[in-house]
Amino acid sequence: MSPNEDEKLDPRVKRTRQMIEQAFMTLVIEKGFQTLSVQDITEKAGINRATFYAHFPDKYSLLDHAIQQSFKLEIEKRMLNACHFSNSNLRALIITVCEFVDGAHGYCAKTEQQFRSLVEAQVRSQIQGLISHWLENMPSNGNTPVSPERTATAASWAIYGLATEWSRAKRMPPVEQYADEVLGLVAANLGMSVELV
Repeated sequence: MSPNEDEKLDPRVKRTRQMIEQAFMTLVIEKGFQTLSVQDITEKAGINRATFYAHFPDKYSLLDHAIQQSFKLEIEKRMLNACHFSNSNLRALIITVCEFVDGAHGYCAKTEQQFRSLVEAQVRSQIQGLISHWLENMPSNGNTPVSPERTATAASWAIYGLATEWSRAKRMPPVEQYADEVLGLVAANLGMSVELV
């Protein structure tokens, strides 16, 4: 469901969806995703199975939705979706992704690869969309040999890959220092340069 469709939902439908999401998140923490059933979710949310299936086809689509919403909230909390491109906004995006991926990988240590794949797909997609938005609103010099879509794709892979490296490494600098170190690499993917202060 797109964000615009979600805004048009009846308040009762929104409330039911929130109850499903809250029950799901509580149960994932308690039981883990793999052993969790739709029946567990419906019992915790206080709804019947038909109501669950009216919102989500299965627990995997609910997981995908939960990851999407969680990362979207992180982006909105930092107001990156309302910003334009700047080195400081790019740095804030790198930090956001590092922190989100680290939290997800911490959880993933207790679960399976499928969860990691969904996190990667959702996070990279949203990074790509955000960077595409930034690029669309920048003045073009007309000499760019690579399309904005490909540029955003390359940057999304770079940011996600660097965040994964930071999350998995045993001895990494604090996230702010790491973002400063890799900012030039990511900016280069965007065809930008970083102004050193």
